[in-house]
Amino acid sequence: MKNSKTRIVEWISYFFILLFCYAAISKILDFEKVQDQISASPLLNGFSQFLPYTIIFVEVIIAGLLCYRKTRTIGLIGSLFLMLIFTGYIAKLLSTSKNLPCSCGGILEKMSWSQHLYFNIGCVILSVIALGLNLKYSRPAE
Repeated sequence: MKNSKTRIVEWISYFFILLFCYAAISKILDFEKVQDQISASPLLNGFSQFLPYTIIFVEVIIAGLLCYRKTRTIGLIGSLFLMLIFTGYIAKLLSTSKNLPCSCGGILEKMSWSQHLYFNIGCVILSVIALGLNLKYSRPAE
C-alpha cells in the first residue's frame, strides 16, 4: 500500500514540475508581454518591475525541489502556497475587476478566468493530497 501512495506523490510532483517549468519558460519567452500584463493588473501594477522575475524564480526553485525525495516536502509546501496565492489572486480579480489581464503563458493563457480558477483549485487539492501522503509515507522505517 505504501508503494502506491508514494507513486501518487511522485506523479503529482511530476505534474507540478512540468506545470511550473512550462509556466516559467513561457514567461521567459514572452517576458515583455508578462511585464505589460502585470502592469495592467489593478492588483499588481505597482510590482511589475520585480514580480515577473520573482514568479519565474520561485516556479523554477519549486520545480527543482520537487525533483528530489529529500526536498520534495518543501517543494510540495511551496507548490501549495504558490497555487493558493495564484488562486486567491484570480478569485479577487474575478470579484473586483472587469479588465482581466493574464500573465500566464502558453495553453494556460487560452483558458477563461473561470476555467483558470477551477484549474487552480484542482491544483491546490492535488498539492494537499500529495503533501499529506508524502508526510505520512515518506518517513524512513523505524
